[in-house]
Amino acid sequence: MAEESDLERTEPATPKRLQKAREEGQVARSQELTTFALLMVAAAGLLFLGSAVMEKLIKIMQVGMQLERELAFQPDLMLTRFYELAFEGLIAIAPMLLLLIIVAFFSPMLLSGWMISAKALTPKFDRINPIKGFARIFSMHSLIELVKAIAKTIVIGGVAALMIWHNKDEVMALLTVPVDAGIGRTGEYLAMSFLLIIGAMVLIVVIDVPFQIWQHAKQLRMTKEEVRREHKEDEGDPFVKARIRGLQREAARRRMMAEIPKADVIVTNPTHYAVALKYKSETMRAPTVVAKGVHLLAARIREVANEHHVPILEAPPLARALYYHAELESEIPEKLYTAVAEVLAYVFQLRRYNEYGGEYPQAPVDVPVPDGLDQPKHAE
Repeated sequence: MAEESDLERTEPATPKRLQKAREEGQVARSQELTTFALLMVAAAGLLFLGSAVMEKLIKIMQVGMQLERELAFQPDLMLTRFYELAFEGLIAIAPMLLLLIIVAFFSPMLLSGWMISAKALTPKFDRINPIKGFARIFSMHSLIELVKAIAKTIVIGGVAALMIWHNKDEVMALLTVPVDAGIGRTGEYLAMSFLLIIGAMVLIVVIDVPFQIWQHAKQLRMTKEEVRREHKEDEGDPFVKARIRGLQREAARRRMMAEIPKADVIVTNPTHYAVALKYKSETMRAPTVVAKGVHLLAARIREVANEHHVPILEAPPLARALYYHAELESEIPEKLYTAVAEVLAYVFQLRRYNEYGGEYPQAPVDVPVPDGLDQPKHAE
């Protein structure tokens, strides 16, 4: 049962899955929202531009219906006049057309934003598979679209029928009024019908937009196994990551061991801790820790130091303080400056003794360390 539940698409899509679907052009879209936007803009355009457009079209019709003797006997002039009038008509309705084109281009972005995807244009030959085509025709999605189409027809047709029935007497009375008045009243009826249809479309849009978002999310649902696999791909296989961390630690350890021969002194516990210090007054502001370790690693640090004749000084409190509070390849804390300065002074005296002889320097005893600094940070 657990395996079956892992294979069911019950998990919401991850951000990576959503991004991948978006790159492939798979986003939530509502055709009803686009249609509603076009109708709204068309209504606004008719409201603000309709009278001007109508006046221009009426003038074009008046000019076009005038029969001149020259045009009757010269077809070429008739065609030229026709082209001129058609161009003027196109210019008259151009603002409305341009407005509708802009809205048709940008309205799909109202739901899912701007998106450019070349993958959506890639031909998919499985779309011409007749078997899959029949499956899509009789799928649940097609059934839902059919129900939506029937619902739209009922709503919009019902609104139009109610409008006609409510104004049937006024519509029949148009036959008895002058043409100019009849055209004006017809325009009013058409405008009212248009506004009622747009109102009905609002109801359809309010239902369709959440449905499209829900359906899109449902299509992108993932199984628990897919979520785990994606998480593993993003975070990396724990075994591989452990192996990488191990290799990184080994590489860091080799670099650390390579720095021990260059150190000035090794401060020890004497057996549990070992810290290698280096100080060059010309290039360093303060002494730097080039290696540190405990137990076996500390023993190895001492071995390498003995092989390369690096001085080793037993100062247990200072060794612990340096190990706990000084980072590798970083300067020592300011609180340990005095203690480390005493150690380095001994080292430099020992170096001078080895070069020039003289009195053997006395190793410092009980190097002063501030109280509590020889304990781990969490114990402070």
